[in-house]
Amino acid sequence: MKRSVLTRYRVMAYVTAVMLLILCGCMVAKYGFDTGAGLTFAVSQAHGVLFMVYLVFAFDLSSKARWSFGRMLWVMLSGTIPGAAFFVERKVRADIEPLITDGLATADA
Repeated sequence: MKRSVLTRYRVMAYVTAVMLLILCGCMVAKYGFDTGAGLTFAVSQAHGVLFMVYLVFAFDLSSKARWSFGRMLWVMLSGTIPGAAFFVERKVRADIEPLITDGLATADA
């Protein structure tokens, strides 16, 4: 597996997690303090689009790593729980690092 597959997933996991935390803050402002409705709408739309990109990259990684359906689903759903994507990304990175080749196979000569 190429390192770029893992890198794409990691970037989107962090971006999605940060956007979800920002969205939670906007929701508190909107419903708790009755302010920021426009900002909440913009952030929710951006998070929705970024989450769809995250799902595509998570699916790509899971298919190349040949994960079970349950594990793939858990990684995908971690983007819906504020903060969970940070921890899941760390675990995924540790599991995937040994599978990375990048085409640098050494020949025993």
